[in-house]
Amino acid sequence: MTLREEQALIARWIAPGSRVLDLGCGDGSLLAHLRLDRDVTSYGIEIDSENIVECIASGVNVIHSDLDRGLSDFDDNSFDYVVMTQTLQAVRYPNRLLREMLRVGREGIVTFPNFGHWKCRLQVLRGRMPVTRHLPSTWYDTQNIHMCTVRDFEALCAEEHIEVLQHAAVDTAHRSALAMRLLPNLFSEIAVYRFRRHG
Repeated sequence: MTLREEQALIARWIAPGSRVLDLGCGDGSLLAHLRLDRDVTSYGIEIDSENIVECIASGVNVIHSDLDRGLSDFDDNSFDYVVMTQTLQAVRYPNRLLREMLRVGREGIVTFPNFGHWKCRLQVLRGRMPVTRHLPSTWYDTQNIHMCTVRDFEALCAEEHIEVLQHAAVDTAHRSALAMRLLPNLFSEIAVYRFRRHG
């Protein structure tokens, strides 16, 4: 399985030999890579049956579950990292899930589409919900129910007493440029954050 650039960036942030939980793990490609490249112990949570079949075929430990039900099956501090890629905006209570991530894991890593990107802003000014490369679905055909901007996410982290350790601002090809690094809320299409509880 080939990693997306965003997943490759996440893989570089994860220490070898660690314990990883991937929320909304998809086909399991990130966890399969981490097992081979970083010797991690991992579990994935996924709701889509076809993705679960692919995970099993790749030897990825996967649990069929709905993230909106929380992570009550896992004890406190069960993992070193809890990862969630392109899923934060699709869950019913993102703030609760962030708390759960940091209850069961020492650190969290999330990626999400940035609703503050200039193309989104332009379409909203024209009176329409955005359809872009990083938000390709129309408003009536999307799983995204809680869109946020880079600033929104950072404000939520401050409210929840979450410390941001690393972040990256990239486009849909997962490349970064100077404008994205200087003004991520305006120019990044996808945001990537690594964080932990304060203290």
